[in-house]
Amino acid sequence: MKRPSGLLLDLDGTVYEDEGLIPGAETAIEALRAGGLAVRFATNTTRVPRSTIAGWLADFGIPATADDIFTPPHAAVSWLRGNGIRRVAVCLPEGSFAEFAEFEIVDEHPEAVVIGDLGSAWTFEVMNRVFRWLLEGAEFVALHRNRYWKTGGELVLDVGAFVAALEYATGRQATLVGKPSRPMFEAAARSMGLELSDVAMVGDDLQADIAGAQAVGIQGIMVRTGKFRAEELESSEVEPDLVVDSITALPELLVG
Repeated sequence: MKRPSGLLLDLDGTVYEDEGLIPGAETAIEALRAGGLAVRFATNTTRVPRSTIAGWLADFGIPATADDIFTPPHAAVSWLRGNGIRRVAVCLPEGSFAEFAEFEIVDEHPEAVVIGDLGSAWTFEVMNRVFRWLLEGAEFVALHRNRYWKTGGELVLDVGAFVAALEYATGRQATLVGKPSRPMFEAAARSMGLELSDVAMVGDDLQADIAGAQAVGIQGIMVRTGKFRAEELESSEVEPDLVVDSITALPELLVG
């Protein structure tokens, strides 16, 4: 593969997991930066604001600011602002509401509904309320479409399953703002001053990370950590540009 000038690193499953940091990840990121590669973090995490994620990384010994981190809520704010929307229903834990501080967060007659990760709070009552808002004409904004993720050592349903159910019930297509949407990749590349073709995405999600990146001209590097499943890779038409055991293999491969 072509040596990139910048890297977009997924977080959950790539840099850290439930148990903590992927062993050696902080040293690998330090070596990549020291070798001249620009590094940004592109995650579909929706439960917490970017400032919280930056704090987690700092605790792991990885220097980062909120501006280094690209998340679906951040992308959603840009989309809502660009479309002149003020009244928003946000299907996220309240800890993420800070990202939407410029909007009026409502429980009735929203202009847009932002669908994110509510975990076990995705009850029938909540789904039905969102369903009715969408039938009333609210804009349908999906933070991402990940099918599942890994937590507590197990695979569990992710936001994409609930988005698909609401699309089926309403006959409407959601507007996607997180990975693998093009605007999120473009914003991250632009922050590094690089063209998409000069960037590589590193992640454990074959669709959101690898296929999504390749679709916009970014190289895709798959890690065998997190929710990686060998059987999914073997049966898929998606072919990563590179597959490595973990992020720790990258300095030797990418730093000349």
